[in-house]
Amino acid sequence: MRPSKRAADQMRAVTIERNVARYAEGSALIKFGDTHVLCTASLEDKPPQWLRGQGRGWVTAEYAMLPRATNTRTRRESTAGKVSGRTQEIQRLIGRSVRAVVDLQAMGERQIVVDCDVLQADGGTRTASITGGWVALYDCLRWMRQRSIIKEIPIKDHVAAISCGISKGTPVLDLDYAEDSVAETDANFVITGSGGLVEVQATAEGAIFSEEQLNALLVLARKGVGELITLQKAAIG
Repeated sequence: MRPSKRAADQMRAVTIERNVARYAEGSALIKFGDTHVLCTASLEDKPPQWLRGQGRGWVTAEYAMLPRATNTRTRRESTAGKVSGRTQEIQRLIGRSVRAVVDLQAMGERQIVVDCDVLQADGGTRTASITGGWVALYDCLRWMRQRSIIKEIPIKDHVAAISCGISKGTPVLDLDYAEDSVAETDANFVITGSGGLVEVQATAEGAIFSEEQLNALLVLARKGVGELITLQKAAIG
């Protein structure tokens, strides 16, 4: 029995609320059970310096966890004077994931920054950030189209992410912290609406895993991402 009493292929309750930040061009509050992430998408009317003159845009991401998102206070990285390796890895993952489904050429020479701030953490913060970040990005691009900044919304597909793992020898979907902290294998899958794999992260934490187990995790991930994309579609109307 899982700590949450869920079935092996059962996700936590997931909700997506749009337009939660007054000033951002796009925003969404996503909740994966007790993991809550505020995602905003902000338009900058110029691309990064290294991309100027190439006629295409860019989408990047930043990620942060509020000090009391966890059981004990975590020092703000801004006061520490540097961004941790974990934070850098996660925000690069978010950026790669959402860029994978955007036609950057159709954006013109502009940049959109997707900010993902963890309000409360209970496992799966990076997967929630990618899933909610896509909604915020879509709304930012829709805001641009409504103002004739771009002709069409340059989104090629949905993208969402989910965690899976091997817990007590059993493949399970959508790990919360209690499960993730003791799982033998921890994995994250980023998958598009058409079923394409954007990124797969899988790590043996307590015991090695087999190809058969990896395939079982992928089956669970496809089920979970399918449910998340259904929620994305409902959220954007």
